[in-house]
Amino acid sequence: MDGTVDGVVEEGSTRGSSSRTDASLSGQDERRDSDHSQRTHETHPDDERSLPLREFYPYIRCALCNGFFIDATTITECLHTFCKSCIVKHFFYSNRCPNCSIVVHQTQPLYSIRPDRQLQDIVFKMVPYLEEDERSRIYAFYKQRGLDVPKPVASPATYPGKLHHRQKKDMLPQSVFTIPSELDVSLMLEFVGAEKGIEKYKPLERKYVRVSGEATVRHVELFIRRKMELSQNCKVDVVCGEHLLEQYQSLREVCKTMGKNALQDGMLVLHFGLVLPAQ
Repeated sequence: MDGTVDGVVEEGSTRGSSSRTDASLSGQDERRDSDHSQRTHETHPDDERSLPLREFYPYIRCALCNGFFIDATTITECLHTFCKSCIVKHFFYSNRCPNCSIVVHQTQPLYSIRPDRQLQDIVFKMVPYLEEDERSRIYAFYKQRGLDVPKPVASPATYPGKLHHRQKKDMLPQSVFTIPSELDVSLMLEFVGAEKGIEKYKPLERKYVRVSGEATVRHVELFIRRKMELSQNCKVDVVCGEHLLEQYQSLREVCKTMGKNALQDGMLVLHFGLVLPAQ
C-alpha cells in the first residue's frame, strides 16, 4: 500500500515537474518567436503594409471622365487606356490620343483600340460593388427606354451575389469594334472657304468619314450642314477634282467616274465651299 502511494506521489511529482518545465520552455519559445517576428518586421517593414485605394487612381481611372474604368479599352498605338464609351466619343472629334496626342489612325481610329479584359477584372476586384452597380445602370437604361436588355446583362433581381469568376466574365457585355461591310467608302472632306457675307458657321471638326457607297452627294451636304450648323440661306458646293458634283450622284459612282486621281491614301477627297444662292 505504501509503495503504491509512494509510486503515485512520485509519478505525480514527476508529471508536475515536467509540466512546469514544458511551460517554461513554451514561454521561452514564445519570447523567441516574438523576438524573431519583431526582427523580421524591422527588416521588412513593407511586407504587409496596406495601401489606400487613392494611390492606385492613376492606374484604374479614366483620364476623360475621371471615373473608374468601365469596359476598359486600350489604344494599341500608345497603350493608354480609357473607358470604352469615353474614347469612342472622343474619336468622333479627334483622331489623336487624349493623353499623348499621338495620331491613332488617319481615318479610322476605332481600328486601333482593343478591350482590356484583365485590367477591367482588376478594377472590379479593387472597387467594391462597382461591377454590380454598373450592371444595374445598364439594366435600368434599357428598361426605361422600353428596349430589350442585352443577354449578357442580368437583371439585378436575379443576379446572384457570388458567381464563379468564369461565369462573371462570360456575363460581361462584349466589346467588339466592327464596322459594317456596307460602309465601303472613306471620305476626306476639305473645306476651301466661304463666300463673302457668310460668317456664322462652325468649323468642321471631323473631316474623315466612312460611309456607304450608296450615299449621295446630297447626304454629304446634309452632314456638312448639320456639323457646321449652317443656315438655310447658305449653299454647299461639293467638288471632286475639278468637277462640281450633282446632288443625286452616289459616292460609288463618283469613285468610278473620277478614278484613282480622286483618291488619296485610299480616301475619296471632296472639297467643299459655302456660297450664297444665286439671286
